[in-house]
Amino acid sequence: MANMSLVKNPMPEQDPDVRNKNFKEVALGYTKEQAIDEATRCLNCKAMPCIKGCPVQIHIPEFIQKVAEGEFEEAYKIITKSSSLPAVCGRVCPQENQCEKYCVRGKKGEPVGIGRLERFVADYHNANSTEVPVKPEPNGHKVAIVGAGPAGLTCAGDLAKQGYDVTIYEALHLAGGVLVYGIPEFRLPKAIVQKEVDTLKALGVKVETNMVVGRSISVDELMEEEGFEAVFIGSGAGLPNFMKIPGENLKAVYSANEFLTRVNLMKAYREDADTPIMHANKVAVVGGGNVAMDAARSALRLGAEKVYIVYRRSEAEIPARAEEVHHAKEEGIDFQLLTAPTEILGNEEGFVKGMKCVRMELGEADASGRRRPVVIEGSEFELDVDCVIMAIGTSPNPLIRNTTEGLETNSHGCIVTNGEDGLTSRTGVYAGGDAVTGAATVILAMGAGKSAAAAIDKYIKEGK
Repeated sequence: MANMSLVKNPMPEQDPDVRNKNFKEVALGYTKEQAIDEATRCLNCKAMPCIKGCPVQIHIPEFIQKVAEGEFEEAYKIITKSSSLPAVCGRVCPQENQCEKYCVRGKKGEPVGIGRLERFVADYHNANSTEVPVKPEPNGHKVAIVGAGPAGLTCAGDLAKQGYDVTIYEALHLAGGVLVYGIPEFRLPKAIVQKEVDTLKALGVKVETNMVVGRSISVDELMEEEGFEAVFIGSGAGLPNFMKIPGENLKAVYSANEFLTRVNLMKAYREDADTPIMHANKVAVVGGGNVAMDAARSALRLGAEKVYIVYRRSEAEIPARAEEVHHAKEEGIDFQLLTAPTEILGNEEGFVKGMKCVRMELGEADASGRRRPVVIEGSEFELDVDCVIMAIGTSPNPLIRNTTEGLETNSHGCIVTNGEDGLTSRTGVYAGGDAVTGAATVILAMGAGKSAAAAIDKYIKEGK
């Protein structure tokens, strides 16, 4: 794992022993001086390799140059030509595997902190700008968006900027999708998400909440009765996966989706919260992705004395961002690596009282290229816990595919598209994000929304 202390211009953070007891944002952001100092490290390469690593194709050297010159608003304008959610992306994108991966500076040292600079620019704009977005002239065409997550918001923003009459239909009571129900406040403050949504509304995007497409209204009704010329499905992947081991139906066994939704969307960590949540003493989170880190760090902040990450592979295979693993370790999370649960144990009242596990070792590589975990015989042991959170992935909800005739899906329940622009098997119906790929990253969902918006524009303007 990368040592975050070796970053040339690290972002100021809350002390680990302070932040693990509150839900305030961990990273505190650059000052103007720190941002300018970091921006001057950019070599402004002619080939601009960093751009090829950005799913939404932000003109990275151009915006960084403006930061170096102290022209922060100009930098913001450059970013928002390509991205509708800069304050979000600057916080949650895995830049180390994308734009920063290709930074020439990174070949012999630390890459330029592109994500940290994007966050600074967006935060500076949100704190200082009084400029109101200008609503474009209407072009007379209507498009419906299913889901107000990163894919849907991006598609809506790009279409609205071109004068489309855009309506987003969101199942929950707040827009934002995984940005509001999945990612904790300490990584992504919800006020920032709301600010980005408000910017889209100012461009003319309408958001209809508490609308479950497939139940409240169907895709066919949107097109045939409501007059939408195209529909983009960005409904995400909110159906949790379980291990199917004994004891998963015990009380205090959560899916990470339920646990994080209660914490993030319903604010269950507040004393006056209407939504109950288990304030456990010892918690096991099963999984090794960003969602597992979010759940573990949230459980700690809810007052747990001990929180374990139980992951069946080694640290080298952990799919979570290095930064998230680093922060979790700093905060006191106990990593039980090369460990797999076999049974959740319950007491007479039906509550969790422990979890049986086995130790693993890595064998031959599987189809994914990662070495397959193999059980070490005779290694069984019990973990003393009173809460278990399953964070082993999610799948798309079957509601839309079951209510949209002719919509092709694959064996995993994901919507099948042509791969280039998100066109589904239904004419005028596009899809992108986790509903197509399964659970992935915010920025990849945004990239899919952006590509689909361009395809929808072409489809409508060329006469369908």
